[in-house]
Amino acid sequence: MRRGTGTKRDRDEEAPVTPIRLRIGRGGKRRLSARILANQLVILTLTGLIGFVLFAFAQRAELDRSYQERALAIAQTTAAEPQIQQAMEYGGGGDVVQTVAERIRRASAASYVVVIDLKGVRHSHPIPALLGEPTNEPLTVLDGRSHVGVDQGATGRSANGRAPLYGPSGALVGEVSVGIPEHDVLGELWRELPSFALYAAIATALGAAAAYLLARRLKRTTFGLELEEIAGLLQDREAMLHGIREGVVAFDPDGRITVVNDEARRLLGLGTALGRRLEEVLPDGRLRRALDGSLPGTDVSVLTDEHCLVVNRMPVTLHGRELGAVVTVRDRTEMIGLLRELDSVRGLTDALRAQQHEFTNRIHTLAGLLDIGEHDSAYAYAIETARSGQALTEDVRRHIGNPLMVGLLVAKTTVAAERGVRIVLTGDSSLSADPPHLRRLLTIVGNLLDNAVDATAGGPPPEGGRRVRLTVAEGRTRITVRVADNGPGILPGTAESIFEDGWSTRPDRGTARRGLGLAMVHRLVQRHGGTVTVSEGPGAVFTAALPLPDTTPAPRGALFTMALPMGGERR
Repeated sequence: MRRGTGTKRDRDEEAPVTPIRLRIGRGGKRRLSARILANQLVILTLTGLIGFVLFAFAQRAELDRSYQERALAIAQTTAAEPQIQQAMEYGGGGDVVQTVAERIRRASAASYVVVIDLKGVRHSHPIPALLGEPTNEPLTVLDGRSHVGVDQGATGRSANGRAPLYGPSGALVGEVSVGIPEHDVLGELWRELPSFALYAAIATALGAAAAYLLARRLKRTTFGLELEEIAGLLQDREAMLHGIREGVVAFDPDGRITVVNDEARRLLGLGTALGRRLEEVLPDGRLRRALDGSLPGTDVSVLTDEHCLVVNRMPVTLHGRELGAVVTVRDRTEMIGLLRELDSVRGLTDALRAQQHEFTNRIHTLAGLLDIGEHDSAYAYAIETARSGQALTEDVRRHIGNPLMVGLLVAKTTVAAERGVRIVLTGDSSLSADPPHLRRLLTIVGNLLDNAVDATAGGPPPEGGRRVRLTVAEGRTRITVRVADNGPGILPGTAESIFEDGWSTRPDRGTARRGLGLAMVHRLVQRHGGTVTVSEGPGAVFTAALPLPDTTPAPRGALFTMALPMGGERR
């Protein structure tokens, strides 16, 4: 990352975002709305008919009960007649029972009013030939209670009511059986059925209207798609979401997650996120702002603990309606790491090429001295040249015991020297042969030195030359890394933003993408509970402190190991 006198986002984040517009055609021989309406009309008609039949049966049963109660009332009235009671208990009444019973039958429009003694002999009947004849059924009022039911008598099917007949003395002397003809019940039912049919027709018509409105609503909701098209789209969506190597997250207009594939769960760590909002599944940070659209532009770079992601968010519209947004997430961890490492190799190659020219010049000088016979001068020149090449390595080894860190510092010093920047390891530096946080230290030191060299080499040379001072101090409670340069420094108010991934004041250099180095340093330090600070004003000073002991494994991958020197072992 470079620092300068202004701030900007990545150039690709300023490109306009074109909304995704869906175009859906219509297919199929019958439209979905027509099929839904037809099915609902069939269902309504069948349920209406079934309801009508059930209601007719229920009403028939209710009419039967009503007519049976009416027959029972007539029977009880007949049994309460004093003339019948007197004649049935004491006899000698002649045809008084028949006369009174027939009068009551005609007055009540009953089918029959039959008075029976305890021996089952009829004393009244609408058919005179049956008078004095015994009945075929046993008496049902011997228990002293009234009974109702349906009777298949000589006059046909009737609603029947039977009441006990007591004499003037209170003794049970017989029963009164009254029947109302079946055709009266059916006639009453047929008179009521048209009104029931009208109600059923009205209900069916209202249901058909509701079905039509529902079908239209479903048509709008499904955007005119047919059932086969919906099934095909679902199959295509499932195959696409789980078959591609990019993460896909879809949001509805309210910002809730409606679609998330397996790759997105892996890269973003979302887990069970369907139906939830981003703030419920992700903490506040650049990643959440990139997903919810707070960060404008395309190909927004986001650094997580394990990945370097490229996020694109596209709004989705259909027929002018906002349907939400679709976010794609690509994992560029390995590629970004390799590109940055390639850029470092190119810088080292340029430095080695320059040193090759210098070494060639020295060899020519040595050959010239030998050619003219100045053997003593040639020997002294060779000794001086050999010592100068080892001086840097020996100076670093006096303070740094780990060979990986020594190789990193020698390589960075060589590359920086070719850019006119001198890296100085301070005298109070001290690092053991196997220090804690080794992988973190290699990444932190490498990125801070690259950042400082870029900042110092980019401006006019200050008095005393361009210089970067490095301190690596291993203590009992923490390891401190301090990198100070004499470049233009950090503008006031930007100390917090400088550690945000994607933040940079300079364009990309070579193949390396800007805005990741200090973000990785900040993430590595804070993940282990350490601190990283920077001073504002001319001559920036970065200080990173890692607490001891080292209990948290460092992240692995190209992004967090790219600062290792060439040929070094990646642990």
